[in-house]
Amino acid sequence: MAEEKNPEQNAEPTAEERAQFEQDVLKAAQDAMNLEAEANGSASSPTGNNESAEDAPKSDDAADAAKSEQNAEEPASTESAEDVLKAELAAANDRTLRLMAEFDNFRRRSAKEQLELIETANGKLLEKLSEVQDNFERAFAAENKAKDLEAFEKGMQMIFNQFSKVLTDAGLEQIDPTGKEFDPNLHEALMQQPSETIPEGHVVTVFQKGYKLKNKILKTAKVIVSSGK
Repeated sequence: MAEEKNPEQNAEPTAEERAQFEQDVLKAAQDAMNLEAEANGSASSPTGNNESAEDAPKSDDAADAAKSEQNAEEPASTESAEDVLKAELAAANDRTLRLMAEFDNFRRRSAKEQLELIETANGKLLEKLSEVQDNFERAFAAENKAKDLEAFEKGMQMIFNQFSKVLTDAGLEQIDPTGKEFDPNLHEALMQQPSETIPEGHVVTVFQKGYKLKNKILKTAKVIVSSGK
């Protein structure tokens, strides 16, 4: 009868006792399922819903193994990327050195060609000037000395014309600003003087002519500038 039972038997179970009871029930159910599976001769599927408690740790171990393998591959992958970058850097440095060497060779070759071009141009000019010098030597030779001063002067004029043509053909242009307006870029004023015919600021007299080579001033003309009346 209920009234005759021990009061300790009616006490509520503790939390530890409940947890232990639940574990015992789950273990008993798992054991029953394992026995039933063995009796039926069927193995549980690795991906099935009835995965056994023993398979769960195995799956965790597989995941840990895969993660470890991935971590092991990461340094190798990083090292491989570093090797690729080092190889690309070495190739870029090699290309840079080659380009610098080619540019240096091009610069030297261009300088040599420019020097040869200048020497060739000077050689042609000197060849023509040597002809002028030969004519001077012939004119001053004893056997060619003319007793007539007029003939001698005519010979000197011919040599002078030859010399002027050589310089003109080489691109030399004479600056003769007589009567022109004074230009400080082309002329050098030595002094000013009054003039009745030349307006103020214009060249009265050219003391020394100037020269330019194809629009480049080689020597300015030295002049006397008019200060007006």
